[in-house]
Amino acid sequence: MKKSLISGLAFAGLLATTAPVQAADYAIDTKGAHAFVSFRVNHLGTSWLLGRFNKFDGGFSYDAEKPDASVVNVEIDTTSIDSNHAERDKHLRSPDFLDVSKYPKATFNSTSFKSNGNGTAKMTGDLTLHGVTKTITIDVSKVGEGEDPWGGYRAGFSGTTEIKMKDFGINYNLGPLAETVYMDLQVEGIRK
Repeated sequence: MKKSLISGLAFAGLLATTAPVQAADYAIDTKGAHAFVSFRVNHLGTSWLLGRFNKFDGGFSYDAEKPDASVVNVEIDTTSIDSNHAERDKHLRSPDFLDVSKYPKATFNSTSFKSNGNGTAKMTGDLTLHGVTKTITIDVSKVGEGEDPWGGYRAGFSGTTEIKMKDFGINYNLGPLAETVYMDLQVEGIRK
């Protein structure tokens, strides 16, 4: 769950790896549902529990001449967690996990972006989840960029990261295989 939030923020950072020749600001395309913050957690060593956050927003700034100056900011509505099972989602929103009545938002603010020069990068930033702020790193890959059919310009990235629930004060025991949340991020940004 927490990884999803982190992932969402991480993907925004990925968008900063490639852009037009000059500095540009991008808005994550959540209106068109072209961005996803999803997560998976091992279930009893036999399968994966999958989910996502349906509501999040953010953007990034990128200068192709100075990629290390890229900035990413994302806010996730933790109440929008969706694992395709209403009773489980109710539990995930409870004090056992996200405690959304107390912590309805999660945020990610990048602190550095390091391009590997091959369409991949490592984005580091501060993830605040469940009232705890920790530094995380997201592995980013560029999917593509270019003009869209409506006269805009878009850039898309994919990212992955993993977090330990205990690091964010979530201590509900689901067994050792479920301690790590794997985040998968798909982000498409529209240049402003």
